[in-house]
Amino acid sequence: MTFCAIDFGTSNSAVAVPGDGALRLAPVEGAYTTLPTAVFFNVDENTREFGRAALEAYIDGFDGRLMRSMKSILGSALADSTTDLGDGSAIKYTDVIAIFLMHLKRHAEARAGVPLERAVLGRPVFFVDDDPRADRLAQQQLEAAARSVGFRDIHFQYEPIAAAFDYESHLTEEGLVLVADIGGGTSDFSLVRVGPQRMARLERKDDVLAHHGVHVAGTDFDRRVELTTILTELGYRSIDPEGREVPNRIYFDLATWHLINTVYAPKRVGELVLMRHLYTDTHHHDRLMRVVEQRLGHALAARAEEAKIGVAAGGETLIDLDRVEDDLRVAFDEAQLIDAGKEETQRIVQAARDTVQAAGVADRDVSALYFTGGSTGLAFLSGALSAAFPAARPVFGDRLASVATGLGIHAQRVFR
Repeated sequence: MTFCAIDFGTSNSAVAVPGDGALRLAPVEGAYTTLPTAVFFNVDENTREFGRAALEAYIDGFDGRLMRSMKSILGSALADSTTDLGDGSAIKYTDVIAIFLMHLKRHAEARAGVPLERAVLGRPVFFVDDDPRADRLAQQQLEAAARSVGFRDIHFQYEPIAAAFDYESHLTEEGLVLVADIGGGTSDFSLVRVGPQRMARLERKDDVLAHHGVHVAGTDFDRRVELTTILTELGYRSIDPEGREVPNRIYFDLATWHLINTVYAPKRVGELVLMRHLYTDTHHHDRLMRVVEQRLGHALAARAEEAKIGVAAGGETLIDLDRVEDDLRVAFDEAQLIDAGKEETQRIVQAARDTVQAAGVADRDVSALYFTGGSTGLAFLSGALSAAFPAARPVFGDRLASVATGLGIHAQRVFR
């Protein structure tokens, strides 16, 4: 019973442990069994906060370094580099991942009542698209981080396959399920043969007909929202006096969580100051400099995410940009969200089609489409996937817990 299963997600994480004759998600933040994948290094109070507490400390204005979407750096050149914590010290990105895994491990051990040295970790189908070497490196980096916090016996399972195990536990008949696991960083698909008679098998390789994924998901929609609404108010896609578009690198970095901090480097700030003559409307440059000098990048990214969630089920909202300029508001509605994320939606739907095609199965033979992951709460996205497989019954699992639960089911089979 000394094992656990960890769903280390781009946006949210959870950990499952056995106990009381069943498998349960461990509380990881108060009574919550899931928490945002975030760490805040609080320089003012010399503390570390995790999850919701990390986001709240950052929003409350404490000085320090907020880290989110750490999973996205695995396999990249950034993973082995360091980041400034705001007090003159620096830490490797992979060490931040280890710190977060240790936080999950401690809560799992508190729930289990014993030290835990064995674990199943979830992984996306591809950490990195179209680069097998970088993909292998990403898993190696995650495994090294897990070993550094005390795990000795480590197994990996694809996240969409884990979700299929969770779905299967509720079935009464056999079928083909296409699992759509769409989180913050990746959209992963697995076509799996499931059924009550298959649940007891430890080896399920023959039941996994195909799996595929793309590195496109929730944070990409957030980026599009920020670029097309908030950052246009700071000069994104504005035209200079010569009729050319203002350089956009600064805007893309401001809209990407793990790159925001690079914008605050003194050299880049100096370069931005010298770009003022490129702005026909200097109000745009004034706002951009205010964001950079006051380090508001993460706050703006959070506003974009909130706006996406606010209109995901329909309706409209006003994005409050008071911290940039008094009384600055931007209107945003579902139609704008759908249009902003049109390219991402098409890529995700095509990845689902490619999965089924790779299995040599006709679309009409998919009996169910099982949705899990935080971004399946976007109605237009789940609707587009359902429209691609009209014969499949859409089923919605627990968006934030299905993968962790399925990883736990797999861990029971592996370690028992």
